[in-house]
Amino acid sequence: MTILSSTAVLKAALVLGTLAVTSFQANAVGMRTRLACASDYFAHCSQYSPGSKEVRSCMRAVGSGLSKGCVAALIADGEVSQAEVNRRRSASQTAAK
Repeated sequence: MTILSSTAVLKAALVLGTLAVTSFQANAVGMRTRLACASDYFAHCSQYSPGSKEVRSCMRAVGSGLSKGCVAALIADGEVSQAEVNRRRSASQTAAK
């Protein structure tokens, strides 16, 4: 391989890598959430692609069925607010009475 072709391959790899990272970050879910919610994802929403709008909707629908660790990670990563969690918790407790 010549130096010129090595440079071209390197430039192409950098461009493709940048595009992949940019598109991934648009729908990125934090590492904390990925680790804490893995079992919740597989139990409830694995039919959807991780990080997709559909998986986010599915996890919201599961709501109070999510593990405490997953909910804490979702709050920490900004996927849901503490106020929203409190509101949903209050609503589910009221409905249970």
